[in-house]
Amino acid sequence: MSAQAVPGGGSFAADPMRTDTMRRLAVSVSLLICIIGSMIGVGVFGGTPIAQAAGGALSSSATLLAPASPAFNIWTVIYAGLVAYAVWQWLPSQRRRERHRSLGWLVAASMLLNAGWILSIQAGWLNFSVLVIAVLLAVLAMVFTRYVRRPADGWIDRLVVDGTLGLYLGWVCVAVCANIAAALSAAGFTGFGIPAGVWASSVLAVVAVVGGGLAAAGRGRWAVAAAIVWGLGWMAAARVTGELESTTTAVAAGVAAGVVLGATVVVRLSSATRRERMTTNSESAG
Repeated sequence: MSAQAVPGGGSFAADPMRTDTMRRLAVSVSLLICIIGSMIGVGVFGGTPIAQAAGGALSSSATLLAPASPAFNIWTVIYAGLVAYAVWQWLPSQRRRERHRSLGWLVAASMLLNAGWILSIQAGWLNFSVLVIAVLLAVLAMVFTRYVRRPADGWIDRLVVDGTLGLYLGWVCVAVCANIAAALSAAGFTGFGIPAGVWASSVLAVVAVVGGGLAAAGRGRWAVAAAIVWGLGWMAAARVTGELESTTTAVAAGVAAGVVLGATVVVRLSSATRRERMTTNSESAG
């Protein structure tokens, strides 16, 4: 038997092709499940809108870390990007790219987790939803590290892959905080006597640090920062104009957004300066 032959007349060379097809199918099926889940989440198929599910634990006035309702419009952009990603990976020029082989299964898992999170909220399982969104955040962090290591091939790849997955990660960074706060509030957590605004500000400081770290690790990718700033901005708006007002939290959210945006700008400028210096040195050496 030759090194390429396998029982049944196939070959090892065909295995990667079958694996690529399975991966692309997994992404497409997961996307369909994710979209159906999101439609349940907004009440299209009889489900209760997320803001009203679980006793309203995730409404904009439930906790100090809940963003105002318009913040969730970002999902329209993320879902559109995920559809574009699913189509992009099917193109003949993309089917064997190592970038998709590295990302595909994780992206599929993230979409299934997204649907699982919506269903857990629909069922009123707030504590379980925290576990789901925490795993979702971990998966998206893995996706982030992988696409950072494998640069995009052109602006379309950068927009469809980096842009979509960056927005996805950035938003979940904010959403996980709101989710945990909702679960704690529903469980009757009183903060050990520490004012709620102090707790909220402490959490937002962590978000700022995480956002700054992602800016550094991702060489200043705009999409991640944009989603975090978007979420923090609407969180601040909810604390100023909503039913649950908190100037302390609004200021902390604004400062955190400024830190994330500032870190991203600094990293991008530093990277540009470094590239320019390397180019100059290369030309001088030539």
